[in-house]
Amino acid sequence: MENFIGGHHDQNQESEAIADIPQNRTLMVEKLTDNDPVKPVIIEGLKNVEEVFAQFKPTVDCEFQKEDGSFTSETLSFSNLGNFGTKGITDQSKFLNSLQSEKDEYNKLTKQLKSNKLLGSVTQNPDTKTALISALQALMQELEDAK
Repeated sequence: MENFIGGHHDQNQESEAIADIPQNRTLMVEKLTDNDPVKPVIIEGLKNVEEVFAQFKPTVDCEFQKEDGSFTSETLSFSNLGNFGTKGITDQSKFLNSLQSEKDEYNKLTKQLKSNKLLGSVTQNPDTKTALISALQALMQELEDAK
């Protein structure tokens, strides 16, 4: 090392040109169309995920089984990564949306049962619980008959 008078010597600090991929990243490779292409085509110039979705317009046909055993079909489409989440899929599907509403109502009822002390005491006693269930069943039957 050379001697310098009245100055600072900085060593050249070089780093690799290739940065490591962060550990919290996932590469996902997926078939975005139902039909295989007759001849595969390379699509160039797509710069972000939104452009990929706009190019391929991925959709999927789903068949859901209802409570009575019958089936209902729906087509789900995907225009961004958010559409793959629970909320994105549920918002597109009438069937799943109705199930979500039903689940929300059951959760409200459960919360009410846990927080309402009078109702909680009724459900703890076997006799009053049976009477409550009978009253609810009669109410359900009345509602069904009113349809």
